Amino acid sequence: MKIIKYRGIGKIQPVFLRFGRQKCGFNRLFFETGSGYATFNERFTRHQLTPSESNRYESMIKLSTNQAVNGNESINDKWLQIIGLPLAVLPFVFFYLHEYGYHWSLFAQTFIWGLASTGITWQLLRWWVIRVRRQFGERAEFRQRVVKTFLGYFVFTILMQPGETWFVSHMDFTGLIAPAEFPRVYLIHIGMALLFAFLVGGIYESMYYLQKNREAIREAEALKKATLQSQYDSLKNQVNPHFLFNSLNSLSSLITEDKKQAGAFLDELASVYRYLLQEGERELTSLRSEVTFIRSYIFLIETRFSSAISFDIQVDDRFLDDLMPPLTLQTLVENAIRYNVILPEKPLRLTIQTLENGRLLVSNPIQLKPLRVTAIPIGLGTLTDRFRRLGLPALEINDNGEEFRVTVPLLRKG
Repeated sequence: MKIIKYRGIGKIQPVFLRFGRQKCGFNRLFFETGSGYATFNERFTRHQLTPSESNRYESMIKLSTNQAVNGNESINDKWLQIIGLPLAVLPFVFFYLHEYGYHWSLFAQTFIWGLASTGITWQLLRWWVIRVRRQFGERAEFRQRVVKTFLGYFVFTILMQPGETWFVSHMDFTGLIAPAEFPRVYLIHIGMALLFAFLVGGIYESMYYLQKNREAIREAEALKKATLQSQYDSLKNQVNPHFLFNSLNSLSSLITEDKKQAGAFLDELASVYRYLLQEGERELTSLRSEVTFIRSYIFLIETRFSSAISFDIQVDDRFLDDLMPPLTLQTLVENAIRYNVILPEKPLRLTIQTLENGRLLVSNPIQLKPLRVTAIPIGLGTLTDRFRRLGLPALEINDNGEEFRVTVPLLRKG
């Protein structure tokens, strides 16, 4: 089983990851929460995700981590073998250089034989590494994997060296290796072979450990991204039905009172949902697109609240091609509407303006509704997480008791 354990709810931090041999479905990914453990399916159900959305998030993790889910292990060691084989053979060959009488043709023959012999040994050790990893591939099984791997190296070396030493002793290169020297040559070969096997094994285990660490980091990041995306989609799914319901109520009233206004309202409503469909899945969009969208959105809001709400948009044309996450302005406007009193006798005024430092300021006077407000409202918290996940500068949130201000960083295009 493949288990990923996280601590905390608002901030997700990887605590422990295990890599198993079975295919990892979302029902096998676990989170630690304040009330115990919850499966991915349970956690995503809280966000009211459809099966297709859950499949999309699972695909995000598989693509981001680029891991084979069938448990097959492979070793990318092409360059290690190309460089390591000659380096492993040269000390062995130089050991006999004096006995060859510094005869370089014999040196070359021994070197070629050494490459072949060491190459076969290397492939055997490599096969054993892969076999052991399939059995003890999880990070928690480090001790079992290392013990079995190096025990296998020792056994293979002991069993193979008599044959190799006999072959070397009967090579008619110089005739200098006498039968009496056989025990000495055997011990030398055993020592050098064990040194080689344990050195290669240490390199492979280090590579494997670093690989698993990288996979853990990638999977944790992909998991955080999938969780954040689920929260973002959940927020959209919660806002859109209410917004659509209120908009249809307003449209119903307009149809009987002002058909021309009703037609304009319907056009702007279509523009809003067209933008949601076209831009909602992108990571970044232009300020120009956001402003065009928010004007349509504002038209619907102003129709609903009439004189109880007003907007002041001051956007410098120099920044229209700058980039930002889509629906940023809608989230900030919706946040202001949700938490503030909006009445004709106490109207709410929102200001959206670009600053000279290339940032966007969204502000409104504070006239809170008599309800409990979290430290960071839900929509604003999700938006903050999106900026952090995309590697953008953080939102600047300022509440001085009289005015609520959010400064949005803009990303220069190109």
